[in-house]
Amino acid sequence: MTDIKHKSQTIPLHQLIKNNIRNYSMFIMLVLIFAVFSFFTGGINFSPRNVSNIFMQNSYILILAAGMVLVIIVGNIDLSVGSLVAFTGAIAAMIYNTGLNLPITVVLTMLVGGVIGIWQGFWIAFVGIPAFIVTLAGLLMFRGLTYVITNVTPISLRDEGFRQITSGFISVDGLHIGGQHYLAWLVGAIIAVLVVVAAVRARQNKIKKGFEILPMSAFILKNAFIIGMIALLSWKFAGFRGVPIIVVVLSVVVGILTFVANRTVIGRYIYAVGGNARSAKLSGINAEMVVFVVHVMMGALSGLAGLVFAGYMNSALPQAGQMFELDAIAACFIGGASASGGIGTIIGAIVGGLVMGVINNGMSLMNIGADWQYVVKALVALFAVFYDIYTRRKAGLA
Repeated sequence: MTDIKHKSQTIPLHQLIKNNIRNYSMFIMLVLIFAVFSFFTGGINFSPRNVSNIFMQNSYILILAAGMVLVIIVGNIDLSVGSLVAFTGAIAAMIYNTGLNLPITVVLTMLVGGVIGIWQGFWIAFVGIPAFIVTLAGLLMFRGLTYVITNVTPISLRDEGFRQITSGFISVDGLHIGGQHYLAWLVGAIIAVLVVVAAVRARQNKIKKGFEILPMSAFILKNAFIIGMIALLSWKFAGFRGVPIIVVVLSVVVGILTFVANRTVIGRYIYAVGGNARSAKLSGINAEMVVFVVHVMMGALSGLAGLVFAGYMNSALPQAGQMFELDAIAACFIGGASASGGIGTIIGAIVGGLVMGVINNGMSLMNIGADWQYVVKALVALFAVFYDIYTRRKAGLA
């Protein structure tokens, strides 16, 4: 038996740009917004302290957006995540106040969120009630339950250890020299090497199987951009207090979800169901189970976001999470997810969340009130959905 050799083809540059214009545009938007606010704030928004603060202040929205994009990809929506943040945040505070340590509290809180995801996923996937209705009911129910278990009173935490997950930093005294935390550079270098190795291996695998690949110049440019972004963040983190713990948490969440979405069977099924659920079922995919799993994951991530927000506020607030679901949904659409389902990426949702976060942060530095911040965020979200519909029509997909 002779081996069949596949010949891979490079993607023309113009076709590459056309196929990925949505992904490129969100990065361009983030850079432009940073540049505009840097001009109006005298560069304050780009200071090491403020860059760290942007991640800490928006960490819970980024976690929610990473899960919400999978829900949107399968063609659903989750309106309950804001109420789940409040409910699971209160549960996390109660668990921690019993004397358990933070890692166990994280696991138990995510389990509580996962159980809620099972509850909602059952009604959506197996009973057939639209996700909009089920999660709207969840929004009301878990907001009410939060008021019940907290007695509409904030729950204080027993010590300062809880807030470390959101406000803490990783630093090594021996690597803190001349005001620079070189651990951030070391971590950035390791991540950059891992990214390059993974990219080279993926390219070789595509060549071996005869898939289309990027031209070498575009491949080098793409990875140079990624390394440049890693170096930029390393520089900013090194100039303040080191690597924020929440950035490590976010990296783990994004890494796991990206692997699941891109490298696993369930990930391929998620995109297949979102693209065309009927065709997916005819192909033998258990579409109901895929939808169920996505909502369970969303529940678990809502639990993590609730714990992170409680850590950021250093207490569990009954009114926590208001409007969080809209921020998470907007982040997904800004990051390139399609309102019709089947399209979206974890990285895109994170970038979309950062766009919203940079806008909020920049306007706060300019002393623009929360009322106008809502107006601007609404317009940005509306433009993102318009852009999605426009590009799909232009491509003949809608």
